[in-house]
Amino acid sequence: MQNFPLYHIAHIDLSRTLKLPALDTDHQGNYIVFWWQNVALGHLFLETGENLSPADYLERVIKSIEPTICFYAKETGSPESKWQLWLRNQQFETWSDWIERSFSGLTSAAIPPTVPVSVIVCTHNRPRQLQQCLENLKLLSTLPEEIIVVDNAPSDEASLKVVRQYQDLLQIVYVKESRKGLDIARNTGIKNASTPVVAFVDDDVATHPLWLYQVWESFKDPLVAAMTGLVIASELKTEAQCIFEKHWSFNRGYTDKLYDQGFFNDTLRKGPPVWRIGAGANMAFRREVFEQTGCFHELLDAGAAGCSGDSEMWYRLLMHGYKIHYNPRAIVFHEHRKETEALKRQIFYYMRGHTAAALIQQHYYQKADYSRYLAKLFLKTYTRSIIKGFPGYSFKYSTLWAQISGALAGLAYYYKNRKKSTGELVK
Repeated sequence: MQNFPLYHIAHIDLSRTLKLPALDTDHQGNYIVFWWQNVALGHLFLETGENLSPADYLERVIKSIEPTICFYAKETGSPESKWQLWLRNQQFETWSDWIERSFSGLTSAAIPPTVPVSVIVCTHNRPRQLQQCLENLKLLSTLPEEIIVVDNAPSDEASLKVVRQYQDLLQIVYVKESRKGLDIARNTGIKNASTPVVAFVDDDVATHPLWLYQVWESFKDPLVAAMTGLVIASELKTEAQCIFEKHWSFNRGYTDKLYDQGFFNDTLRKGPPVWRIGAGANMAFRREVFEQTGCFHELLDAGAAGCSGDSEMWYRLLMHGYKIHYNPRAIVFHEHRKETEALKRQIFYYMRGHTAAALIQQHYYQKADYSRYLAKLFLKTYTRSIIKGFPGYSFKYSTLWAQISGALAGLAYYYKNRKKSTGELVK
């Protein structure tokens, strides 16, 4: 018998209906993502057995989308309105007209067919995921000038065969990288890119049709050196997927955020939380910034520290005074790991890389007090979790020992390799 919640994912376009959709609440939870056409507004978890009246449902909708609606209304200079009241009173046309005006300008009427961006997909022995990723890239409203598939230490030619299926449909380049490691593969992609902007998606994501258009929109601001985008779960069918989305989610919210020198300086005392900026599954950079900051740190890889090459790169960009834009309109859908043991391995390497990266970042700039952050992590956060999770350590706490052992392994890795891990990329 299942003792954990599974969720059906429903996507509701509020430009079409405000009604509560027909949901099975007896046998599963429901994860509802609200949209206004192509703009994601917020989400709502409904637990198994949770039945809502239409009025209660609208209140939950309002609560989940209110920050986003207010953000866009302010950005576009829309006059104040009683939109919450219109929703409660089912005044759909009044609500719809006001939102339409408030959201005008978020997407240009003339979407370019191509943009000078190289989309880099790093893959390792996952031809099924790669094929699905390329299928979605093929459907983009705006296509990149080139797609570079970096086949990382493959054991066979399965990924090459997948790429060949798309060579007549896409401007696609296949590059084999024999050295294993995600950041090694990322750097190989950068070296082979020929455009001013490089965008990265994981092979296990599906891109929204307007994803690349919105990536390009971020770089219209000449002060933006990098961007990240919204990552929404594509399914929540297993315990591992539910744990990840509820407690390790890549989703960074539905409103724009700008990370700059002010963010960097304001958070120095506790160690800048650069991991909040986004996810490596959906990010892009001006290619020229790598000439100033160096490429991805290859010692923060699987087989080495574990991961966090993306957040460590964002740290270096901020340290050099660059700006990073979180653009929630650049959307991908991520397939979380299905098996609990695979999730535990993932979390182990997350924390191993996270800890090593934090200490590397502190070495770059001593005022960034990650030692304080790590001390709090071990002495307060993990101690509380050990007490709260006792004795069963189920669901949220089922990955706790992977977290702790990963963080300890990250400390050991850093102190064993600190000379070579901190002296290669500082510029």
